[in-house]
Amino acid sequence: MLETIRNFLQTQFQLSPETQEKLFTTLVILILVSVVRWASLRYVNRRLLENTRSLYNWRKAIEYVVYTVGAILIGRVWLVGLQSILTYLGILSAGLAIALQDPIVNLVGWFFIVTRRPFSVGDRIEVDDFAGDVIDIRVFSFSLLEIGKRIDAEQSTGRVLHVPNGRVFKDVFANYSQGLPFIWNEIPILVTFESDWEKAKALLTDVINTHAPPVDPAKLKQSQIKEMRFVISYSNIAPIIYTKIESSGVLLTLRYLVRPKERRGSEQTIYEAILRAFAPHDDIDFAYETQREYIHYMEKKQAPSAPADYTIHPAND
Repeated sequence: MLETIRNFLQTQFQLSPETQEKLFTTLVILILVSVVRWASLRYVNRRLLENTRSLYNWRKAIEYVVYTVGAILIGRVWLVGLQSILTYLGILSAGLAIALQDPIVNLVGWFFIVTRRPFSVGDRIEVDDFAGDVIDIRVFSFSLLEIGKRIDAEQSTGRVLHVPNGRVFKDVFANYSQGLPFIWNEIPILVTFESDWEKAKALLTDVINTHAPPVDPAKLKQSQIKEMRFVISYSNIAPIIYTKIESSGVLLTLRYLVRPKERRGSEQTIYEAILRAFAPHDDIDFAYETQREYIHYMEKKQAPSAPADYTIHPAND
């Protein structure tokens, strides 16, 4: 019976006895792999029926192990000429490198993160359009506790973002916490042209000097020395106010150093102090979007002359 089947396969499909034997062995391996997978999953389902998380992890692990062992056994059947298991594993790894390109890049990214330390757990970073505090670094991805985005401030939204480690090779990262423990923050205040802008600037100078977070120059210098792998040096760390003329008023910009996670709290304190400082002064007004009616004679402008006659008259032949 077997001889008849072999002759039929050889005649109809041009399969040699050696190839037929390999096909039969492959079929047996596939059946055994399927049986082992079914039995293992059945056992795990009975033991871990109530714990869905553990059940998921065990099922994934069983599938990975069974399919990997099956691939190795089938590969050994068809690659009999390659007696060395190392040669076969080399070919297998080359195929996996192509099929699993993203996981491998993520693994290399993890190695880069733990060795070069572009960020660490607890740092506040920004990558692409997302920002957050790093709360976990794993082999294939890292997790951020999101800030901003849904909230109009750099405060936590409560969402956790999972970012593949391979993004360190593709995107530009901004680290709020690395180098020095402070960032520069600016608060723009726009007053009208009719306001006494010099008095406003004097009031703002008093506010920023009083309510800006204190920065110890000695500790800042120690941080600069400690982080010698970055060339960061600030010669002037005192709060300052810049003046600029805008289309709708005089812009006074307050600039000061603050810790990244204290930014919104410092802004609230300074804004409230500005409102209290400006309140008693009638000659200082905030500028805002308005519409103005322009009446020529009330502006004491010269009356426009009679419009010129631009009528085109036909020429006489």
